Amino acid sequence: MRLFRFFDLFVLMALGLMLPLTGARAEADLSGNEILALAREAAGGDGWANAQTLSLSGHAIFYGPKGPEPRSIADDYRMWRIFDADREAAHGAEGKVRIIAKSGDKLLFEVGFDGQTTWTERGITPKAEADAFWASNFGFGIIRQADKPGFTATRLADDRIDGHPLFMVLLTDPKGGETLFGIDQQSHAIRSMGFRTPKGWHHRTYDDFVELDNPRWLQARHVTLYYDGRKSNEVFWTTTRVNEEIDPALFEPPAAMLPGPAD
Repeated sequence: MRLFRFFDLFVLMALGLMLPLTGARAEADLSGNEILALAREAAGGDGWANAQTLSLSGHAIFYGPKGPEPRSIADDYRMWRIFDADREAAHGAEGKVRIIAKSGDKLLFEVGFDGQTTWTERGITPKAEADAFWASNFGFGIIRQADKPGFTATRLADDRIDGHPLFMVLLTDPKGGETLFGIDQQSHAIRSMGFRTPKGWHHRTYDDFVELDNPRWLQARHVTLYYDGRKSNEVFWTTTRVNEEIDPALFEPPAAMLPGPAD
C-alpha cells in the first residue's frame, strides 16, 4: 500500500510539472496567423475589424529633435477616420482621415485626406510630399485585414516591452509592405507596431487600455510614437466613438484651397 501511494504521488507530481511545459509548448507552436487571430478577438473581433468609422479626441504632446522639453502641447487633439474595407497597402493613404491639433484657440496644425487629396492648414499637399507623409504615419490599421488573401503573417522572436512579454509578428501586405506587431502574450492586446518610413524606423507603443461596448472595442488611451528611437509625440485619448456617422465634407479641403475655374 505504501508503494502504491508513493507511486500515485509521483505521478501527480509529474503531471503537475508537465502542465506548465504543455502550456509553454502551445505558445511556442502558435503561428503568426494564429497570434493575429487572438489579437483580433481581443481587440473586438469582427466588429473591430469591420468598423466603418472612428472618432477620437484627447490631448497630445509633441517633442522636438533636441532637448527634453515639449515642442508644443495640444490640449485639444482630434482624429476622424472613415475606413477602407478593401485596404491592401499598409503604409499609404486609405479611406478618409482628418486630424486637428489646437492649443487653446490657436491652431497648431491640421491635416486631411478626402480619399484623393491631402491638405493641411497651409493648403493642398503635392502628391509626392503627401505620399511620403502617409508612408511615415499610416500602418496600424492594416492588421484588420490580416486574415484576407494575399497577406502573410510571420512569427519572429518573442520580445518584451514595458514589462509585458510579447509575441512578435511581421505582417506583409499584398503590395509587399511590412509591419511588425507586438502582441501581449497574456491579454493579446496590440502593444507595439513598427515599420520603415522615409523618416526612419517608426515605432509605437500602446498602453492604458479600456474596453468599450456596442461594439466591443479595446482602445489604447496612451500612444507613444518614436522615429529612429527618439520619442516624437505622445497621444492621450479620452473619448472614443465607433461607427458614428461622419459627414464626408469634414474631410474635404476648404473651398479657398481648390483651384478656380480659370486655373
